[in-house]
Amino acid sequence: MVGEPAEGSAPDSAAPPGRRLWNRRRPRIEEVGERPDYRFTLANERTFLAWIRTALALVAGGIAVVQLVPEFSVFSGARHVLGVILIVLAIVVSATCYRRWDANERALRLNEPLPPSRLPLVIAAGSLVVTLLALVFIVFSKGTK
Repeated sequence: MVGEPAEGSAPDSAAPPGRRLWNRRRPRIEEVGERPDYRFTLANERTFLAWIRTALALVAGGIAVVQLVPEFSVFSGARHVLGVILIVLAIVVSATCYRRWDANERALRLNEPLPPSRLPLVIAAGSLVVTLLALVFIVFSKGTK
């Protein structure tokens, strides 16, 4: 079986670290369970692509805030704070969406419930923080004419 030492060989703990990781790899998607209805697989892929579009939109928004929005008078780095938060959210989405796709695909193949995700909560919380900060920056900025 994958991940178990061959008969007569040293136990896993005696193997070099790289070797242990190789033996304990996750099976490829094609090796797990049964092939689900293609509509579910396509829906999972569309969701993955939607997360990628969300990440790209967050990056574009972060760059736009820094480059196009006039400076707030509250403090000179206000635009950069908003831009950095948006880009960090994009990094989180990009780093998480493939794992989410993989977990959903495995659950579909094993006929199990889809695993819960915290990603929508993270995006909602991040959007709330950016919106509240933007509101504070706008309200407390002195108008220039």
